[in-house]
Amino acid sequence: RMWPTVAPIVAMCFAAAAQSFFWTKFRLPFGATVVTLALLVGEWINRYDNFWGWTFFPISLVFPSALIPMAFWLDVVLLISGSWLVTALLGSLGWGLLFYPSNWPVLAQYHQAAEIDGVLLTLADLIGFNYVRTGTPEYIRMIERGTLRTF
Repeated sequence: RMWPTVAPIVAMCFAAAAQSFFWTKFRLPFGATVVTLALLVGEWINRYDNFWGWTFFPISLVFPSALIPMAFWLDVVLLISGSWLVTALLGSLGWGLLFYPSNWPVLAQYHQAAEIDGVLLTLADLIGFNYVRTGTPEYIRMIERGTLRTF
């Protein structure tokens, strides 16, 4: 739940600050891309150490690379316009709108159909059955409150 809501907003703060520094000091429009690539290196170290090294969670299921197309967009808008206002309006709009489709190429492999014990599943379903998220019984059973219906 945190990935589609908090990650783009927090990453945008880092990218905008670096973009401002590189554009103001050096007149170079690649600050967002540089800081996103640096963040990507740190995220992969975190993913490897914590997800694989600590809990043995499959490393192919955690990917911070979705931020790269958004950083390219932000830098291209600044390069073409040269304006902070246009970059703030169009760049941030594109940053938010590109987050969802930039995940598609990474997640497309998990829509492959598989037949397991006579049941037709996608690989995402199969992974969900094998790597169950932890939870106490009150979160596992069906909870209905008003229009909220969740597991």
